[in-house]
Amino acid sequence: MAARHQRCPGVTTAMSDPQPPIVELRGVSKSFGRLHVLHEIDLCLERGKTTVVIGESGTGKSVLLKHMLGLLHPDKGQVYVDGRRVDKLREKEWVPVRRRFGYLFQMGALFDSFTAGQNVAFPLQEHTNKSDAEITEIVARKLALVGLDGIQSKMPGELSGGQRKRVALARAIAMDPDIIVYDEPTTGLDPIRSDTINDLIIKLKNELAVTSVVVTHDMVSAFKVADRVLMLHQGRFIADGTADDFRRSTDPRVQAFVTGDADLQMSHLDQTEAPQGGTAS
Repeated sequence: MAARHQRCPGVTTAMSDPQPPIVELRGVSKSFGRLHVLHEIDLCLERGKTTVVIGESGTGKSVLLKHMLGLLHPDKGQVYVDGRRVDKLREKEWVPVRRRFGYLFQMGALFDSFTAGQNVAFPLQEHTNKSDAEITEIVARKLALVGLDGIQSKMPGELSGGQRKRVALARAIAMDPDIIVYDEPTTGLDPIRSDTINDLIIKLKNELAVTSVVVTHDMVSAFKVADRVLMLHQGRFIADGTADDFRRSTDPRVQAFVTGDADLQMSHLDQTEAPQGGTAS
């Protein structure tokens, strides 16, 4: 029988399992001047699962990710990794915490002057004492995992957009992270190459037993890879459930985003912004 986590009702853990969520945000709020981006966010990431965060541009998705990685610190609230509070750590103390994360940037962010192999090798050279032979073997293994072994000597400019994304993904898993963060992983790719990335997200979850966080506008991708979907709207989570829960949702904000129906979104805005207690003339 499962027990629901008290602060994060979307996460279930076995009652006999004392492990905390691998990442937890408690009451996190963040503002930039007068712009309020996150409002008392509670979020738990379940180990070995893929959590997808959707929402319109400017709703705070990237800010949410940056709090997990220690690149931003909350104005209010706490951030935990494996039960350890990390939002108050000094920069030097964050180094071993960040090594547990792999990050796939929206556009891949490969070094143009490095070969594909050198890009994947970079974090190993920077953060480990492994020999050149060991790094070469790891690079080949990670590239093979994303279906690209043999392209080590190619430059990023010689690769397709989908291949560059896969090289960037191989680099993200080079250090054997516990958590992979995907920031708009299918942006700029056609449907076939997007689906290749989706399949890799699922493959890495299954074969490496990693926890995944995916921020995306791509609902095909979201519904394919997600164990859990959350929708961020105006700095708060307004929906939390499975892909089927989102498909069945009657919330006009959710349906407008899921279906890409601008008319539905505008209709909702008209209703919420209409004067109360009377009719508009």
